Amino acid sequence: MKKWLLPMFMMVVLVLASCGNSEKSEEKTDEDAGKASSAETITYESETGPIEVPANPERVVVLSSYVGDLLKLGVNMVGVDSWSALNSNFAEGIKDAEIVESTDIEKILELEPDLIIGLNNIENADKLAEIAPTVLFTYGKYDYLQQHIEIGKVVNKEAEATKWVEDFKTRAAELGTKIKEKIGEDATVTVVENYEKQFYLFGDNWGRGTEILYQEMGLKMPKKVEEVALEPGYFAISQEVLGEYTGDYVILSLTKDQDTSFLNADWYNEIEAVKNGHLFEADARVFFFNDAMTLDYQLDFFEEKFLK
Repeated sequence: MKKWLLPMFMMVVLVLASCGNSEKSEEKTDEDAGKASSAETITYESETGPIEVPANPERVVVLSSYVGDLLKLGVNMVGVDSWSALNSNFAEGIKDAEIVESTDIEKILELEPDLIIGLNNIENADKLAEIAPTVLFTYGKYDYLQQHIEIGKVVNKEAEATKWVEDFKTRAAELGTKIKEKIGEDATVTVVENYEKQFYLFGDNWGRGTEILYQEMGLKMPKKVEEVALEPGYFAISQEVLGEYTGDYVILSLTKDQDTSFLNADWYNEIEAVKNGHLFEADARVFFFNDAMTLDYQLDFFEEKFLK
């Protein structure tokens, strides 16, 4: 509107006043639209049926091992489980989050979450659902990459999650080809972790990089490990018999706050993989899970250890 063409001063005043009121009205409408947008929901088809969840969750509480998935997707968390809190790779992303368990009902209530995510074996699931929409997963129901996509669906970021999965599979396959070219197609790899004066052998879907090594890269585990650990996922052995289960290469997920005196034992240092420099130590606290952020870390770890 070209106000300077209007002949009468009063008309100018009236027009300006009208425009001012219109702008305020538009501002109010925009503000209301923003509020409506933040309150929008989507429906996630969970294991137990459809659940209305926020379209743009901003205060998520995670009670199980999905913190790295949400960090990768750029979702803010106000509460996390104690195991995730120990992971130094997550430290920056969850520095303002509170450590909570499913039994901390009052504490979780005070955090005012708009979404809660966890495993379906947690306590107080019914009480948590009264605080905020609660989505629970059965561990292993989805394979480790589809799990990331499911988390993406819950927080309305399925496209981002799917894109990451496709890129990860490509990178893992390419690295696997390079590793097999170096160590040989028939070379075997054992994944093991120390805990309470025992060792735990792992199959192909129990974190610690097993999904990458065995599923994506197609590396082989020793036959003896396959017999005891592949189906159940893990298998406990006494320390002194570790050498019977080690392959050409060993990934030792080392729990440093447990007994590590075995590192200096003669029987340990006589293991072929140890003598050949083919045993690679990883910090168990950052190697536990198979979320997107941890998988990226594990992939970099394997590239460094096997190739560099």
